[in-house]
Amino acid sequence: MLRFIVFRLVGALIVLWLVSMVTFAIFQLAPLLTHTSPVYYYVGKVPPDPAQLKILEHSLGFDRSIPVQYWTWLKGIFGRNITGPVPSPVYCHFPCLGYSYRQNDTVGHLIWQALPVSLSLCVGAAVLWLIGGVLVGTISALKPRSIADRIGMVGSLAGVSLPIFFTGPLLLLLFEFKLQWLPNPQYAPLTQDPAQWFRSMILAWISLAFLYAAIYARMTRSNMLETLGEDYMRTARAKGLPRRTVIVKHGLRAALTPVVTIFAMDFAMLIGTTVITERVFNFRGLGYLALQSVNTQDLPVILGVTLVAAVVLIVANAVVDIVYAMIDPRVRL
Repeated sequence: MLRFIVFRLVGALIVLWLVSMVTFAIFQLAPLLTHTSPVYYYVGKVPPDPAQLKILEHSLGFDRSIPVQYWTWLKGIFGRNITGPVPSPVYCHFPCLGYSYRQNDTVGHLIWQALPVSLSLCVGAAVLWLIGGVLVGTISALKPRSIADRIGMVGSLAGVSLPIFFTGPLLLLLFEFKLQWLPNPQYAPLTQDPAQWFRSMILAWISLAFLYAAIYARMTRSNMLETLGEDYMRTARAKGLPRRTVIVKHGLRAALTPVVTIFAMDFAMLIGTTVITERVFNFRGLGYLALQSVNTQDLPVILGVTLVAAVVLIVANAVVDIVYAMIDPRVRL
């Protein structure tokens, strides 16, 4: 088991290094494809004087080769680097992902401010959709073609069909304006005001979890029905084991193995991609930061958000493989 974990972690580090190279190369080639000086994507404007442009390109390191620029950027991630405006450079501490001239701040600080919002949104929604989806799917599988099964599958179909930009405003209209149960759903950090944090997040959690819970309910139902028909399940029932033990210990554990894999991947992909949810509920998370950076062509911030999203996805994939190996020993072979 230890050998498998070490091998998987080393593989994740190699993939992460390759992703960083490819991501950096893509964003560095963007100015070349548009025949625009990279100074524009970092500073926001190109000096009309060619001499000033050369000075800026030299001070920012754009006159160096792409491998040298990548090595300088990579060293800055793992240590302190000098960056910022040319007249008054600043020290960028670990992890240094560059400097945003349009927002006059380091990319790492901007991401660190937005990350708690996205994590709060994704973690809360993930808990709701995992519990709700598995519960509905299990009940539907245990009572196929019953009223509970039909209600659960109709609700799942509605959840898959209704987009977030419909359910989000509908929940705001109902609970904020009509019933006035949540009169001021403005985001507040968990460490400052837990009650306000919960009030600001609950509607976003429900609207985001509604879509994923529907998918997980149908997936759990399908896996559970297949597992209940296996020979070892009939053998367990024939031995006289309690129905709860047969369902939970033998059936649900086997049915949830693929769900664990999909859950980790969905959660990782959700980080940085909740643009619509953040726009509907006026959150300033990674999705909002990425959208704002794309609109303003703030290349350092786009590069930083892309790299953070890739890191989360790779780490989640490695964790899933390790957990999967703990659940199913055949994976280690």
